[in-house]
Amino acid sequence: MARQLGELEAVVMDRLWTWERPTTVREVLDDLIEDRKLAYTTVMTVMDNLHRKGVLSREPDGRAYRYSPVRTRADHTADLIASVLSTSDDRTAPLLRFVEQMDPDELARLRAALERLGAASEPPPGPRRRQR
Repeated sequence: MARQLGELEAVVMDRLWTWERPTTVREVLDDLIEDRKLAYTTVMTVMDNLHRKGVLSREPDGRAYRYSPVRTRADHTADLIASVLSTSDDRTAPLLRFVEQMDPDELARLRAALERLGAASEPPPGPRRRQR
């Protein structure tokens, strides 16, 4: 079950999900340093913690590591939503409240996705019987 990310963890993950490539601590730090004052060791600790928690994978690259998200942003978000819904006795009520807050474009995409899921779950048509 996914857990909510801390503030700096979320910022780091946002970069990695956006970049969609294995990334070093130095690259993340160089990007983040434009907006906030951070030490290399702070970013390294955050990324190492995310690795230990199973959120990031890593591969050696010289004396450093290159980190990659284990799951997509969409998968992580879906797990968070499922985690929140699991605390409710009635999962439908919060889902309906959420849908009521969606803008028309989001609602249209949701309808289309539900239609695709419905079509995918229908059994394929069987062979037709001959009429005598």
